[in-house]
Amino acid sequence: MIEALQYEFIRNALLSAILASIACGIIGTYVVVKRIVFISGGIAHAAFGGIGLGYFLGINPVLGVIPFSIASALGIGLVSKKSKLPEDTTIGIFWSMGMALGVIFIGLTPGYAPDLFSYLFGNILTVPSSDIRLMLILDTIIIVVVSLLYKEFLALSFDEEFAKTSGIKVMTLYLVLLSLVAITVAMLVRIVGIILVIALLTIPAAIAKQYTDSLRKMMFLSILLGVMFTLCGLWFSYFFDMASGATIILFSGCAFGISSTYKSITKRLHNARM
Repeated sequence: MIEALQYEFIRNALLSAILASIACGIIGTYVVVKRIVFISGGIAHAAFGGIGLGYFLGINPVLGVIPFSIASALGIGLVSKKSKLPEDTTIGIFWSMGMALGVIFIGLTPGYAPDLFSYLFGNILTVPSSDIRLMLILDTIIIVVVSLLYKEFLALSFDEEFAKTSGIKVMTLYLVLLSLVAITVAMLVRIVGIILVIALLTIPAAIAKQYTDSLRKMMFLSILLGVMFTLCGLWFSYFFDMASGATIILFSGCAFGISSTYKSITKRLHNARM
């Protein structure tokens, strides 16, 4: 792998893997603890409309994904909380509407969308330098917001009623969290694609949750696991000529299976000794 570093696309892939893992580790922890995985999946799939919009306007599709995914996140959050519709119904509506708009925009765009497959299933080897700079900006936004609102997010994640009685504007904070999820989705589009984004957002955090109850430690462990999974997946995909996004997710899924099995065995052994 060392000799491959002479190629710019490999260096970009490594940098994007690290930057994406930082976002996944931080926001994925909230997604798992707050149990909003399905909402995150809805935001990810609705973001396909932003890809179609980007193609239609002739701009970088990722730039279309950011505002579109944030708008979808705010829409899902507001409708699910303010209306009488069940949350899963709201998610399903935004999910299907976003995908449908993406298909329509792409259909209205003259010519052929050559990179569409990579946005659906990811291709970390095609991340350009411009996207690296954008990911760095988005990572900075996530870190700054979470640092400023860490205690509020902590209360929201573990005890929403306590957060309300403490004077925290729960609804506003919830929408901010969903917006951060949307930003993370935008970062992951190039890495694993819209179809697989929810896996990388949740698997590292789910594994980390098996080993610690501390939110801060969970974030750091999730970041480390995310880096390991993306780099190992990248290595396998490069040398065995496999789809990078799918390889990263399969590697992550196998790691989750091994971790869950290990924890189950150690728990049984511990109970047997009691």
